[in-house]
This record gives sequence, structure tokens and C-alpha cells, in this order.
Amino acid sequence: MRISYNKLWKMLIDKNMKKSDLKERTGISSASIAKLGKGENITTDVLLKICEAMNCHLDDIMETMDD
Repeated sequence: MRISYNKLWKMLIDKNMKKSDLKERTGISSASIAKLGKGENITTDVLLKICEAMNCHLDDIMETMDD
């Protein structure tokens, strides 16, 4: 099982935002954005910052997927 952030990328497209806009809005690092892009592990603190900035919940930006 793995985590997918496809919901986050779809949300950015729907809001006409780029990854750089997300970085500025949330204050998270470029390294964290890169990890999200690769589907790697990320801290819950980063995920919560994204949810607060985007006014959403965790299940709006990520989901679990079978391998």
C-alpha cells in the first residue's frame, strides 16, 4: 500500500495554482514539495500546513492506493 497525492495536484489545477504557489502559501520547503511530487513520505506537520492553507482536510489531498 502507498500514499498518493494526486488529489492535491488536481486541487492545484482546479484552483489554477502551481507548486511554487503552494510553497509560498504554505511556507513549506522545496524539498517537501519535491517529496510530495515523488509520492515519498512527508511529515504530518507539512500535510497539516497544506490543509490549513488550502482550507481542506487530509482526505482531500491524499489517499491510499494498493501497489
